[in-house]
Amino acid sequence: MIFLYMRLHKLILMFLLGLPCLLCSVAYGQTGDSNKVLSNASLQEIINYALVNKPGVKQSLIDEEIGERDIMSALSGWFPQIKGDANYNYNLKQQVSTLTMNGETSLLVLGTKHTSAFTLQADQKFLDAGLIQASKASKYYRQQYKQSTENAKINTVVSVSKAYFDVLTSKEQLKIIGENIARLEKQLKDAKAQYENGLVDKTDYQRAQISLSNSKADKKRAEELIKYKYTYLKELIGYGGDKDFSLNFDAVKMENEILIDTNQRETYENRVEYRLLQTQKQLQHLNTSYNKWSFLPSISGFINYNWNYLNNNFGDLYDTNYPSSLLGLKLSLPIFQGTKRIQELRKSQLQELRIDLDLANARNQIKSQYEQAMATYKANLNDWKTAGANVEISRQVYQTIKLQYDEGIKAYLDLMTSETDLRTAQLNYLNSLYSLLSSRLDVQQALGTITVNQ
Repeated sequence: MIFLYMRLHKLILMFLLGLPCLLCSVAYGQTGDSNKVLSNASLQEIINYALVNKPGVKQSLIDEEIGERDIMSALSGWFPQIKGDANYNYNLKQQVSTLTMNGETSLLVLGTKHTSAFTLQADQKFLDAGLIQASKASKYYRQQYKQSTENAKINTVVSVSKAYFDVLTSKEQLKIIGENIARLEKQLKDAKAQYENGLVDKTDYQRAQISLSNSKADKKRAEELIKYKYTYLKELIGYGGDKDFSLNFDAVKMENEILIDTNQRETYENRVEYRLLQTQKQLQHLNTSYNKWSFLPSISGFINYNWNYLNNNFGDLYDTNYPSSLLGLKLSLPIFQGTKRIQELRKSQLQELRIDLDLANARNQIKSQYEQAMATYKANLNDWKTAGANVEISRQVYQTIKLQYDEGIKAYLDLMTSETDLRTAQLNYLNSLYSLLSSRLDVQQALGTITVNQ
């Protein structure tokens, strides 16, 4: 009866230990979508894809599962530990003893030539310092694994967003260079016609050729760089193969969301890195408690059943069984271990103090990071506004000088200068826009307001 009960208990235990793996497999099957094609994808679609398919995020999720297995392995010590043993012995020389009766002494041969035994034993721990620590620490270990995954996802959101902004800024730069080439080609055509008609000298035509060649070289350089930026973005999100990949750029939406409240202040607990340190402190405090619990005794119980066989003839050894069984409790009290427990306790207390210093240092770093991110954001915001105004002014100046050049009032050098100023202002605007978007992400990361669902 006891044997059947233990067997049933073990089957239930195996099922419970295997259930999380089964549920995890189902969950992974529902979330993974590596075959999805990203065509005309928005930033949110890119981020969603990265949070499922980026190798770094996947590794964090696997680390969570590994951690869960470690926790279950540590807690399994609370369940009955069942083991079976078997042995066979051949007594080369049997022990002899003396027996004295009525003044006469006779020799007795003890035991038999052949002995064998099968033992089934179950051990159950009732009080154990290590198991108590494992039970209390499991909550914090799960929390630590989830926070590490959250940290990986937040870093993914930031890096993917910046790469996305970089690609789309480069695309807009290509458009500006293309518009510039179209203007220069028209200027070259006009300068050539004026030169052939004797209205201007050859230098205007040659300058137009030089400007056009330089702009075409800039376009080629930008086209090659944008290929790399696409490849880098695909690497970040785990988008492999030669599948179609294109992006959607909603400039109006981005500019509407570009402003943030600059009066916000940093809250340390919003930062996952800070919460990770707090979790480590809680775990270290439990480790200190464990070193105190190690002075307590451990209590366990056991029950076994033995099948014993003995005979002088090997062929008849297993004919007759002489069973035995034992039930008992065991108390173990470590009395002296050469001050090892005291040293481990002091060490753990010092490690707690060290984590306190890590928390203080983290607070200083978070504050410094926030101040830097906010200062950079404000400076980039001013640059963006200035660049936007400069684009409009440069466009008006170019249009005016173009009319004056067509009327013969302005020299071609003035037209080239105004055209260069317009192109520079447009590119500066795009660069300031990218810098502002990136610094906005840095401020949000410093505040701890970026979430994986954002």
